[in-house]
Amino acid sequence: MDWRDEGALIAVRRHGESSAIIEVFTETQGRHAGIVRGGAGRRMAPILQPGAQLSVEWRARLSEHLGTFRVEPVRSRAASVLGDKRALAALTALCAQLSAYLPEREAHPGLYRRTLALLDLIGASPDWAAEYARWELALLAELGFGLDLSRCASTGGTEELEWVSPKSGRAVSREAGAPYADRLFPLPAFLTGGDAEASDRDVADALALTGHFLAVWVAPAIGRERPPQARDRLAELFARRVAAG
Repeated sequence: MDWRDEGALIAVRRHGESSAIIEVFTETQGRHAGIVRGGAGRRMAPILQPGAQLSVEWRARLSEHLGTFRVEPVRSRAASVLGDKRALAALTALCAQLSAYLPEREAHPGLYRRTLALLDLIGASPDWAAEYARWELALLAELGFGLDLSRCASTGGTEELEWVSPKSGRAVSREAGAPYADRLFPLPAFLTGGDAEASDRDVADALALTGHFLAVWVAPAIGRERPPQARDRLAELFARRVAAG
């Protein structure tokens, strides 16, 4: 059995004395693991960095085997994030969540293309944080836990949507949600489309919103107590930045 594709490296761990087990996210194969011979050596260390774009060839005697990868670098994304603590945290959180949540060997071509676009933005564009928050919304939808932010859960209206119910994941209008505001999540305008810009507070609010549903809906569904710690660290960085003014 063998296949060739291109994808983003999302996880790597040492295997034995000199090899590594990596996970790549590709358009046609989804999240797929395999062994890289010599992957723990110095020569491969600069190549096997999370977020790196790789050309991969996978081989195994049987399809259900772990198999081995031959990898060639296509593009490194390390340079754009190493000098930015939040960008590095975002890249790490993105990779950790793909590794934790996606079923192995199941293609998600739409999410794959969106992920590559985001990986190229992180640290390189001033808009990367807002796009990261939108990516988490897309991830929830891809996993079958999409939020309905298009109309009010109480009235059915589409105007003045300012809140999200923590139970239903549906939007709530300003008037309908006013009596319950302390129990609802703020809905940042940039998450619902249009040309709204996203401040640090907007991004922090968006991450609090998506983080809630990743924790209470997604994690239990796959047998986890919490989302990956890397994701929590990213949200904390934005929350601290807002608190510091």
